[in-house]
Amino acid sequence: MDVINAMQPDIWASLPDEVPSWVTHKRNKQSVERTLNWLDSCISLKKDGMESGLGCIVGGNSVEERGFCAQEVAKRDVSGFCLSGFGLGESAEERGLLLEAIMKNLPDEKARQISGLDLPEEVLQAVSAGIDVFDSTYPHSLTMSGLAMVFPLDMEECLSGRTSENANDVGSDFTKINLRAVAYRNDTSPILESCRCYTCSKHTKAYINHLLNTHEMLAQTLLDIHNTHHYMNFFQAIRNAIQGGYFADFKAWFASRRQAVNEGILVSSAA
Repeated sequence: MDVINAMQPDIWASLPDEVPSWVTHKRNKQSVERTLNWLDSCISLKKDGMESGLGCIVGGNSVEERGFCAQEVAKRDVSGFCLSGFGLGESAEERGLLLEAIMKNLPDEKARQISGLDLPEEVLQAVSAGIDVFDSTYPHSLTMSGLAMVFPLDMEECLSGRTSENANDVGSDFTKINLRAVAYRNDTSPILESCRCYTCSKHTKAYINHLLNTHEMLAQTLLDIHNTHHYMNFFQAIRNAIQGGYFADFKAWFASRRQAVNEGILVSSAA
């Protein structure tokens, strides 16, 4: 808190005691008690005039503890809420129950931020539950593995067949492709034809494949540019869907395409 008071950031959060999904109920309860104590300490040490921080909500895989923690944090002087400890082993079904238990105990007027959820389908599930802000290392994690995001963002274009798809590309799972693959050695097309990022506008898959396989630092730079650009456009597509009143359709469309790829029945429009 000395550092927070000195730096005066626009947004800060108290420390959470995060636990994975497989710990005991006793450990979940302890994580809540410890996190609430830390939050109280942070509030007491906050200088006058400093913005209130985000209160962290924990409780592991316990619906009861998650709900209780949300209730308690909502009583305190916080500017918003940070949902911590997700992405640590819970299933999608379990996550839905945990989010529901939390959200029904939080006021609508304060922001809700979440960490630990990165995959597009995880993001869509959290947005459905009422999450406003995401803290993610997903684009850079893909970059460090030589992977590029390629999933379509325009539902109408995809359904009408006006956009190409990469489901049959090497290493593709509908969301990303492996640019280290030999198949891209002579591929002179951009990562995505429809992408307007610097990387796709100026460089080819073959060039990035060469950079990756010769361990050039530029490979990570170019992939980071594309992956960050595409991920940000994904969130813009979500905002457009919410504003246009078709978010439920957008989420269902995305989930159906992901399922189709997993079942091996999706083929590209070129095929």
